[in-house]
Amino acid sequence: MPDPRFYETASPITLGDLAALTGARLVDPDQVGGRLADALVSRVANLAGADEHSVTFCADRLRAAAVAATAARACFVTEADIDAASASCALLITPWPQAAYALAAERLHRARRHGADAPNIHPSAQLEGGVTASHGAVVGPDARIGRGTHIGPGAVIGPGVTIGRDGYIGANASIGFALIGDRVGIYAGAVIGEAGFGAAAGPRGVVDVPQLGRVILQDGVTIGANSCVDRGTWDDTVIGENTKIDNLVQIAHNVVIGRNCLLAAHTGISGSVTIGDGCLFGGRAGIADHVAIGAGARIAAGAGVMRDVPAGESWGGVPASPVRNWMRQVAWLARAAERRGRGEGGA
Repeated sequence: MPDPRFYETASPITLGDLAALTGARLVDPDQVGGRLADALVSRVANLAGADEHSVTFCADRLRAAAVAATAARACFVTEADIDAASASCALLITPWPQAAYALAAERLHRARRHGADAPNIHPSAQLEGGVTASHGAVVGPDARIGRGTHIGPGAVIGPGVTIGRDGYIGANASIGFALIGDRVGIYAGAVIGEAGFGAAAGPRGVVDVPQLGRVILQDGVTIGANSCVDRGTWDDTVIGENTKIDNLVQIAHNVVIGRNCLLAAHTGISGSVTIGDGCLFGGRAGIADHVAIGAGARIAAGAGVMRDVPAGESWGGVPASPVRNWMRQVAWLARAAERRGRGEGGA
């Protein structure tokens, strides 16, 4: 279930109405009793987290086993996966399972908003003693801010956000869908908790897939100016204690970063990357999605990491490899270019 501090859940919907909304064909796999079209679902979920009140989706044949094991009440699948369902799961057949799931998520879950007529500091917000809110700062409903935290001019704290004690929120920073620890610094223009980059092909073109997770910033984290940390698609985006992030860094949805990491400017971390404790990233390093970076690893400036990096290793280059290999490649290319420049040819 999406965190109710950040999301409102609408009334349940019948599978018949959900099929009409999404253009899917409802199929009873013969294991579901009663009138299938009248069965209710009240939330969306991923395959692993779904229960008898949930609707989920599968758009990848490689995940057919997960469909067979899911406890979901219903699942959007393609015609090719019609035989993959579990005994208790109804099927919603569509060529666009993820786009249909996006429509279901929009119908069932809505992000909470700061009302247009509400005062800048919402009456339901809880600010401990010693909080300072500068001119133009906005604090949304049910937000909670610990003592000694400073909120800069024009900063926006969204509904339900929790910020610990002795924090610093810079001018024009934007924070939503987030739980933030003590002594966290978020500098000017940083954006925490906006939607991750999720999109799916649909019958009318590409559609956004609602992002229903959160951002967790643990104690002592620093987020540099104009950096972005996206909330998770379903799971949380997490940044561990005392990790320091420079200006103009992008952290995508579902990323998990360990403690005491350093990320220099222009680093980009793609979705669902996991990073161990004590990792170092030079400027403009880029990490492909679903990569795992082991504890204590070091990524050189400008590196493009396409595969897992073992703990404690130093990698560089594009595509990145262990630094010694990368340096040998660079040296070989330099020698080859020099020979060609002298007209010697060959390698």
